[in-house]
Amino acid sequence: MDNSLNVTYITFGGHVEVHKYRYLYFVIMFKLYILTISCNLTIVCIIVIHKALHEPMYIFIAALLINSVLFSTAIYPKLLIDFLSEKQIISYSACLFQWFIYYSLLSSDFFLLSVMAYDRYVSICNPLHYPTIMRKTTVNILLISAWIVPACQVLVPICLSANKKICNFYLKGILCNSTVHKLHCVTSRMLNIYGLVVFVSAVLLPVLFILFTYTRILVVSYRCQGVRRKAAQTCLPHLLVLFSFSCLIAYDVLLARLEIDFTKTLRLIMALLVVIYQPLFNPIIYGLKMKGIYVHLKMLFCKRV
Repeated sequence: MDNSLNVTYITFGGHVEVHKYRYLYFVIMFKLYILTISCNLTIVCIIVIHKALHEPMYIFIAALLINSVLFSTAIYPKLLIDFLSEKQIISYSACLFQWFIYYSLLSSDFFLLSVMAYDRYVSICNPLHYPTIMRKTTVNILLISAWIVPACQVLVPICLSANKKICNFYLKGILCNSTVHKLHCVTSRMLNIYGLVVFVSAVLLPVLFILFTYTRILVVSYRCQGVRRKAAQTCLPHLLVLFSFSCLIAYDVLLARLEIDFTKTLRLIMALLVVIYQPLFNPIIYGLKMKGIYVHLKMLFCKRV
C-alpha cells in the first residue's frame, strides 16, 4: 500500500528465476507477440481487401483474429514490462481492468467460435435457407453481441470486487485472473457461484454447441465421399484446437481457484499457454485450412520473381 498516493499495489509471484532469465523471457515473448500480431493482421487484411472473401464465414474469422490481436495487445505489454522490472507489481485498479479484459476477450473467442460453427452448420445442413438466415443484419448483430455480452457478464464481478477490502497483496500468478478473489479479506460465496455460472454459459455451453454442430456436419457430410473428406480435414483441426484451448481455460478458471499445491514452474507454463495458444494458432488453422484464405496467402508470399 502506497499511502502517499493512496494506491494499492499487487505483487506477482508467479515468475520463475525472472532476475536470472529476464532477457531470455523478454526476447522469446516479444518475438511471439510480433509473430502473433503479424499473422493475425495479415489474414485480416487479406479478408478486408478481397471482396470475394466478404462472406459471413470469413467475416467471423476476421472478427476472431481481431479479438486475438486485442487480447495479445492487452496482455503481452505488461508481461514484457514485468520481465525487465525489478519488481513485478500492478495497481489494484489496473489489476481489475486486466481481469476484465482478459476474461471478456476469452469469452468472446468462444462466442465467435460458436457463431462460426453455426454458420457452417447452416451452410452445409440447410443450404437453401442460408441466405435468409445469415443476412447482413444477422451477421452484424452476432458480431456486436460477441463483444457486448461477454463484457457485461465479466463486468459484474469486477464492479463487486472494486469495493471489497484487500488483505492479501500477493498473487501466485503472472497476471490478474480468477485468483484475484483470493486477495479479498472475506471470500464471497456469491462471486464464486456467479463465476461458475459465467463459466458454464460462456465456455461450457458454447463448447457443447460447437461439438453438436460439428457432429451434425460430419454426419451429413458422411453421405457424400468427396464432402466427407473435406469436412473431416476442416473440422478435426478446429476441434483439436478447441479441445486444447478449453482445457487451458478450465484450468485457469476452475483449478486455479482450488487449493492445490501446483509447482511454480507448472503455474507459469500454464499461464503462458493460455496467453500464447489461441492467438497464435487461430491464424495458422484458419489461414492454412480455409482454401479461400490460403490461395491469397500463397499468392502473397510465393510470387514468382
